[in-house]
Amino acid sequence: MFILNNSINILAVADGIVIPIDSVEDEAFSQKMMGDGYAIQPQSGEIYSPIDGIITTLFPTKHAIGIKNKKGLEILIHMGLDTVELEGDPFEIKVSQGQKVNKNQLIAKMNLKKIEAKEKKNTVIVVYTNMELLRSISEVPSGNIKHGEKVQKIRLKK
Repeated sequence: MFILNNSINILAVADGIVIPIDSVEDEAFSQKMMGDGYAIQPQSGEIYSPIDGIITTLFPTKHAIGIKNKKGLEILIHMGLDTVELEGDPFEIKVSQGQKVNKNQLIAKMNLKKIEAKEKKNTVIVVYTNMELLRSISEVPSGNIKHGEKVQKIRLKK
């Protein structure tokens, strides 16, 4: 009998403190208007891929990156709150559109001091944007986490 593996472990994108998405200080994220997920208050500016996949979206302002895995899960990594206004200055993108990435691969760097100097929050939000594929999402752990550690387990509908 063949059993379909329809679960995906989502890894932490940064070292820091895990925050439930509904606690993010931005209504679009906290009310899950873009999808469910989690957030991290980063302790360093290094951002890693939470899954194996393909880079599908790189915003010109460098504040967000989209990744899609082979099962169809789409993830948006949004670096900071209202950081689109900074026009890319505090971000260094380490990947390119269409590039294959492995989980826990360095994909970007944020200059946390520049973000704070512009009076912006440096919270990193990870959002599952195609919620219609998801059957369930586990609760996020609380407290400190290191990049590459499991944050959530997602079960897909098929």
